[in-house]
Amino acid sequence: MLKEEKAKLKQRLTPEEYNVCVNKGTEMPFSGEYWDSHEQGIYHCVICGNPLFSSETKFDSGTGWPSFWEPIAKESVKEESDNSLFMKRTEVECAKCGSHLGHVFSDGPKPTGLRYCMNSVSLNRTEG
Repeated sequence: MLKEEKAKLKQRLTPEEYNVCVNKGTEMPFSGEYWDSHEQGIYHCVICGNPLFSSETKFDSGTGWPSFWEPIAKESVKEESDNSLFMKRTEVECAKCGSHLGHVFSDGPKPTGLRYCMNSVSLNRTEG
């Protein structure tokens, strides 16, 4: 991300949104707006509006973060290797703008067996 883009985002986003989406931070578990939400809708990238997840695939993982068993479309997200914090994980980014969303793990429910563990601040839910 270019320096000018980061400066614009710093003005537009809250400090927590900026830390998570740009600096690849993580919100505290059980603190985000969507971790316990059961509202119907589509979850979009907070930066660019790209549709990412549907409430139809959201489930309670018990982790304190909103979790989904699959994205709306494979093309909506991008997965990258993440070896930070002395762990080997798979980072999930918005495929359109590169915003950090969270991580994906292989301990989710059927039918995919995946758990897309996202940060609430990286998402914006709309009814749909």
